[in-house]
Amino acid sequence: MPQRDPGPSVKDQEMYEALREDGASKEKAARIANAAAASSRSEVGRRGGKATDYEDATKDELLQRARKIGIKGRSSMKKDELIKALREHG
Repeated sequence: MPQRDPGPSVKDQEMYEALREDGASKEKAARIANAAAASSRSEVGRRGGKATDYEDATKDELLQRARKIGIKGRSSMKKDELIKALREHG
């Protein structure tokens, strides 16, 4: 498998590659790798768990989240479709 060079903005390339191989998007892998480089890998893992379940959010909250990350067609989606699109984004 060829190495993917994420460029100089990624601070922990080893972690970035591992996350990409596990299926994380480029954006998510870079965000996590940079957070790990800024502190420590174990600290990044402990900070997780603050997100709420999409099922507990209102449709308006899901629409705002979808708008923020640029999901197309969000205005015509039902709540369960929004949840699926948000989860698949990454």
